[in-house]
Amino acid sequence: MVLKFYASQFVAAGNGIVALALAEKQAAFEFVPIDMAAGEHKTEEYIAMNPFGQVPVINDDGFAIYESRAICRYLDERFAGKGATLVPKGMKERAVVEQAISVESMAFAPPLAKVVMELVFKVHRGLAPDQALADEGMKEISDILEVFEVILAKHRYLAGDNFTLADLVHYAYAPMLAENGVDIMTVKERPNVARWWNELMSRPTWVKLKAGGMKSTL
Repeated sequence: MVLKFYASQFVAAGNGIVALALAEKQAAFEFVPIDMAAGEHKTEEYIAMNPFGQVPVINDDGFAIYESRAICRYLDERFAGKGATLVPKGMKERAVVEQAISVESMAFAPPLAKVVMELVFKVHRGLAPDQALADEGMKEISDILEVFEVILAKHRYLAGDNFTLADLVHYAYAPMLAENGVDIMTVKERPNVARWWNELMSRPTWVKLKAGGMKSTL
């Protein structure tokens, strides 16, 4: 049975990073689009796979798993030996990757979500953003990126000289900033961050995914 990938058509958030992980692992899968507006994520069948009723979910021959970071880790082992190695096997190397993923989850993502809500989602809905809240989030992101600048002066990616899950998780929401006229990832004052981010945005798997959208690879 081929692996099934349940997600919305939106190439961002957890949907986007799982789709990117599948591409990086060169994994064959069937894409099952979930219409959130129609409530397909709240059906009894779907809740049986994810009791929280959220996307994405993968179902690998009856084994269902949710939460994007957990899915990516599973895919890296499931398709070991194919494509990029997202989580290294060495104990110390793996610890550095997990360290960076924790920073993204606990320090980078929260203020980013704040900015995206105010300057992207609200604007698209015709609502007035809370500029003070957005500015607060931008300051918090800038502070994190200042540390990233130091880290990225030492090596090519966040957890070393190889692309890993530590980098991949940053595709969740950050690309939406530049897409909506908010430039914080490539400012000249942080050349190492800009170099890293430009490389991530031009990564062939990401470029192809953004151009082609979500679709099966069968």
